[in-house]
Amino acid sequence: MLSMHVDAEKDWKASDCTVTEPSTIRRAISAASIGNVAEWYDFGVYAFFEPTIQKVFFSNLSHTMGEIATFGLFAVAFLIRPLGGMFFGPLADRIGRNKVLAATMILMAVGTFAIGCIPSQDSIGIAAPLLLLVARLIQGFSTGGEYGSAMTFIAEYAPDRRRGYLGSWLEFGTFTGYLLGAIVVTVAGLALTEQQLLDWGWRLPFFLALPLGLVGVYLRSQLAETPAFAALEQETEDRERRLRAGQTAKDILVLWPYVLVCMGLALAWNVPNYMLTSYMPTYVTQTLPMMQQAGGISPTESQVLQITVMVLALLSIPFIGRLSDRFGRKPFALIGAVGLVVMALPMILLIRSQSEAAVFLGLLIMGLLLICFSATMPSTLPALFPTNLRASGLSISFNVSVSLFAGTTSVVVGSLVAYTGDLNWPAYYLMIAGVIGVVSILLIREPNGKRMWGSPPAAASEQEAHDLVRSDNPGSVGSGPGLPGPGRAVRGRMA
Repeated sequence: MLSMHVDAEKDWKASDCTVTEPSTIRRAISAASIGNVAEWYDFGVYAFFEPTIQKVFFSNLSHTMGEIATFGLFAVAFLIRPLGGMFFGPLADRIGRNKVLAATMILMAVGTFAIGCIPSQDSIGIAAPLLLLVARLIQGFSTGGEYGSAMTFIAEYAPDRRRGYLGSWLEFGTFTGYLLGAIVVTVAGLALTEQQLLDWGWRLPFFLALPLGLVGVYLRSQLAETPAFAALEQETEDRERRLRAGQTAKDILVLWPYVLVCMGLALAWNVPNYMLTSYMPTYVTQTLPMMQQAGGISPTESQVLQITVMVLALLSIPFIGRLSDRFGRKPFALIGAVGLVVMALPMILLIRSQSEAAVFLGLLIMGLLLICFSATMPSTLPALFPTNLRASGLSISFNVSVSLFAGTTSVVVGSLVAYTGDLNWPAYYLMIAGVIGVVSILLIREPNGKRMWGSPPAAASEQEAHDLVRSDNPGSVGSGPGLPGPGRAVRGRMA
């Protein structure tokens, strides 16, 4: 199990606690979630329109090569995410979170809107996929600057006893964005003929991204107007600016066990995420019918099944988050990781049967295992790093893991299926992710109810602050890992 030197023994006083009123926390969560909705709508539209995009931009390639090329352009947005994080993170310290969030949301919306403006390959040749590549790079660059900071912001100010529930609402926003993208694509498919979709209809969901992004920026600015929220955000910015002044790459490297565990947890979380949302729509409607030489289910039927699964997952996320505050994060994360190892092959075999009921059951199992991570990881990952390195350590670990291993799920699994002819590769890939998840989860301490490493206790009221201090002194509240004092090395060890 990962362990660290803890803070020097301290009798905490109620005045030491971070007390953030529930109404302010709700505004903070709403603000962060709105950003997720706007940004992940754009990724959802691309993922669910993949078969149509393939025909528009790679009409000169075979089905298999066109599919791989389309998934490759989906993955390229993730490969540039670490660069976006390195650019927008320091920028947020200099000019503020609101301005950076507005910039990333608008960039994402512009990148998506631009995709809808690109002529087809039949019209301008190779320039069409090249312009699509540029638009995807813009999308990926903008996304890299937001999610790690949002997790850190909410986790640090959520009360220790409700961090799981409050953090889970970040993923509620992510799923809402995906769901909105899926619904828009499905409605377009129902309202238009296939030829109309190929000629102009596929552009409409991409065009919708720009007004959606502008609405998101407006709503976010309205939520952030209250003095309490402004003070909360300013306090975060001032502290991070002050702490990062003395931060070096060496400081983060000393925490390499935590970086690796964070990457492992992010991988186990996001591989099933992108397997479900980006690869399964194509796997069900194109790959299986072509390779099994069977009729399969229609794209519209597949989308309806996906939407149903995502609605159920969406409604379950806050419920699991609340339960994790009572029973802990690790039990639910372990259910998700072990479930991937045990259930991956059965769920893929169900999907391969190509009957609607079996496909739905297979997708539902995948979705339920996914939310075991989605409901717990936003409150678990920030707890792995001390306050003065939390934002940078989390952003680097999370973005690198998602870029290299999770965001590339579609292109890697699609290529493996095409190269080997084995339709069970999605199951094998999920099983590998599950094994990595189990190992990573077993290496961490249970963070539920404990103060953040290097931070004072957090409460929702003055009375709760007194209760925390009364029940948990002496020593650090919740006896969580703490940050050594100045001049002392941060030493990590596997125990």
